[in-house]
Amino acid sequence: MTTFHIQANEKGSRFIDVSEEQMATIKKYNLFDGLLGSSGIVDENTLEKLRLNVRALLDSMEAAPDLLDLCRSVLFHDNMKPLGLCNLAKQYMEWKKAPAAEDNAEA
Repeated sequence: MTTFHIQANEKGSRFIDVSEEQMATIKKYNLFDGLLGSSGIVDENTLEKLRLNVRALLDSMEAAPDLLDLCRSVLFHDNMKPLGLCNLAKQYMEWKKAPAAEDNAEA
Protein backbone atom coordinates (compact mmCIF):
# COMPACT_ATOMS: atom_id res chain seq x y z
CA MET A 1 0.00 0.00 0.00
CA THR A 2 1.42 3.34 -1.07
CA THR A 3 1.21 6.33 1.26
CA PHE A 4 1.79 9.88 0.09
CA HIS A 5 3.33 12.40 2.50
CA ILE A 6 1.67 15.75 1.64
CA GLN A 7 3.23 19.00 2.89
CA ALA A 8 0.44 21.02 4.49
CA ASN A 9 2.10 24.36 5.29
CA GLU A 10 4.75 26.63 3.82
CA LYS A 11 7.25 26.08 6.65
CA GLY A 12 7.28 22.36 5.93
CA SER A 13 6.53 21.53 9.55
CA ARG A 14 3.09 19.94 8.98
CA PHE A 15 2.27 16.96 6.82
CA ILE A 16 -0.74 14.80 6.07
CA ASP A 17 -0.39 11.17 5.05
CA VAL A 18 -2.75 10.10 2.28
CA SER A 19 -3.19 6.45 1.33
CA GLU A 20 -3.74 5.10 -2.15
CA GLU A 21 -7.26 4.08 -1.06
CA GLN A 22 -7.98 7.68 -0.12
CA MET A 23 -6.75 8.81 -3.55
CA ALA A 24 -9.15 6.28 -5.07
CA THR A 25 -11.97 7.77 -2.95
CA ILE A 26 -11.19 11.24 -4.33
CA LYS A 27 -11.44 9.75 -7.82
CA LYS A 28 -14.60 7.73 -7.06
CA TYR A 29 -16.53 10.80 -5.90
CA ASN A 30 -14.91 13.21 -8.44
CA LEU A 31 -14.05 15.56 -5.58
CA PHE A 32 -11.56 17.66 -7.53
CA ASP A 33 -13.63 18.02 -10.72
CA GLY A 34 -14.38 21.70 -11.26
CA LEU A 35 -12.85 22.63 -7.91
CA LEU A 36 -9.77 24.57 -8.98
CA GLY A 37 -11.12 26.60 -11.88
CA SER A 38 -9.03 28.01 -14.71
CA SER A 39 -6.61 29.94 -12.51
CA GLY A 40 -5.57 26.89 -10.50
CA ILE A 41 -5.29 29.04 -7.39
CA VAL A 42 -6.09 27.28 -4.14
CA ASP A 43 -7.16 29.50 -1.25
CA GLU A 44 -9.34 29.25 1.86
CA ASN A 45 -12.48 29.57 -0.29
CA THR A 46 -11.41 26.60 -2.42
CA LEU A 47 -10.83 24.47 0.67
CA GLU A 48 -14.18 25.52 2.12
CA LYS A 49 -15.94 24.77 -1.19
CA LEU A 50 -14.50 21.24 -1.16
CA ARG A 51 -15.57 20.71 2.43
CA LEU A 52 -19.10 21.95 1.69
CA ASN A 53 -19.33 19.68 -1.37
CA VAL A 54 -18.27 16.69 0.72
CA ARG A 55 -20.77 17.53 3.46
CA ALA A 56 -23.54 17.72 0.87
CA LEU A 57 -22.46 14.34 -0.54
CA LEU A 58 -22.53 12.76 2.90
CA ASP A 59 -25.97 14.23 3.62
CA SER A 60 -27.40 12.90 0.37
CA MET A 61 -26.24 9.30 0.64
CA GLU A 62 -26.24 6.36 2.96
CA ALA A 63 -23.15 5.42 4.94
CA ALA A 64 -19.95 5.82 2.91
CA PRO A 65 -17.08 4.60 5.09
CA ASP A 66 -14.46 5.45 2.48
CA LEU A 67 -15.64 9.06 2.24
CA LEU A 68 -15.91 9.38 6.01
CA ASP A 69 -12.32 8.12 6.36
CA LEU A 70 -11.12 10.64 3.78
CA CYS A 71 -12.88 13.44 5.65
CA ARG A 72 -11.54 12.47 9.05
CA SER A 73 -7.98 11.71 7.97
CA VAL A 74 -7.40 14.27 5.20
CA LEU A 75 -9.98 16.90 4.24
CA PHE A 76 -10.99 17.97 7.76
CA HIS A 77 -7.59 17.24 9.32
CA ASP A 78 -6.35 20.06 11.59
CA ASN A 79 -3.26 20.48 9.41
CA MET A 80 -5.17 20.81 6.12
CA LYS A 81 -4.60 24.29 4.76
CA PRO A 82 -4.88 25.69 1.21
CA LEU A 83 -1.25 24.76 0.47
CA GLY A 84 -1.97 21.22 1.64
CA LEU A 85 -4.97 21.01 -0.69
CA CYS A 86 -2.87 22.36 -3.56
CA ASN A 87 -0.16 19.76 -2.90
CA LEU A 88 -2.78 17.03 -2.54
CA ALA A 89 -4.31 18.01 -5.89
CA LYS A 90 -0.87 17.90 -7.55
CA GLN A 91 -0.12 14.49 -6.03
CA TYR A 92 -3.58 13.27 -7.07
CA MET A 93 -2.94 14.28 -10.69
CA GLU A 94 0.37 12.38 -10.65
CA TRP A 95 -1.29 9.37 -9.02
CA LYS A 96 -4.06 9.43 -11.61
CA LYS A 97 -1.53 9.40 -14.47
CA ALA A 98 0.60 6.58 -13.01
CA PRO A 99 -1.64 3.59 -13.89
CA ALA A 100 -2.01 4.84 -17.47
CA ALA A 101 1.77 5.15 -17.78
CA GLU A 102 2.24 1.58 -16.51
CA ASP A 103 -0.39 0.24 -18.94
CA ASN A 104 1.35 1.94 -21.87
CA ALA A 105 4.73 0.53 -20.82
CA GLU A 106 3.36 -3.03 -20.82
CA ALA A 107 1.80 -2.75 -24.31
